[in-house]
Amino acid sequence: MFSGIVERIGRVERVTRRAGGDATLRIHAGFAGSPAPGASVAVNGVCLTVERSEGPVFEATAVPETLKRTTIGELAAERRVNLERALRVGGEIGGHWVQGHVDAMARIASVRKSGADVIVGIEIPEELRAYVAPKGSLAVDGVSLTVASWSDPRAFVALVPYTLERTIASEYEPGRAVNLEIDVVARYLERLLEARGVLPEPRGAGAGGDS
Repeated sequence: MFSGIVERIGRVERVTRRAGGDATLRIHAGFAGSPAPGASVAVNGVCLTVERSEGPVFEATAVPETLKRTTIGELAAERRVNLERALRVGGEIGGHWVQGHVDAMARIASVRKSGADVIVGIEIPEELRAYVAPKGSLAVDGVSLTVASWSDPRAFVALVPYTLERTIASEYEPGRAVNLEIDVVARYLERLLEARGVLPEPRGAGAGGDS
């Protein structure tokens, strides 16, 4: 479990494709203390398991399904990535509950300046639109963001200077793919309504994440 507050911007050193379709990522993270093997790290919002670590560098493997359904499959050497280690018991939750299980890839539809902020429009896939609400939360590339406004099929989020400086959001431009995870509260609410017969069948959400 994560909070959607990025700790570091990491840099991909190498992507090694394996037999069977897996890919091992070698990432320079610069955490204060190396994550131990077996630890979970969100890489652009995708929960991956650390297999090896040495100083500021760790390695994690993504399975074919994750490579296909998230932007992890687009990563290459020198790409910057958002990194967050899993929450600790008693740790501060500065954003919202983020599982690291990406629901879908979405596309940046628009980017415009608004004073010191940047307003980003995100084209929400049809199967996820019912879960998005103004003032609700979304995780975009692992960053906890508040939906400032909604104009079907786009959600608009405001990126403040702090977020632009400390995440990869400064790289966003129209057409870029991002990882999207809806608020887990929406999932549980839907399941409750299904169990009580208010909704007839699951809408279906859930895609990426290896741990």
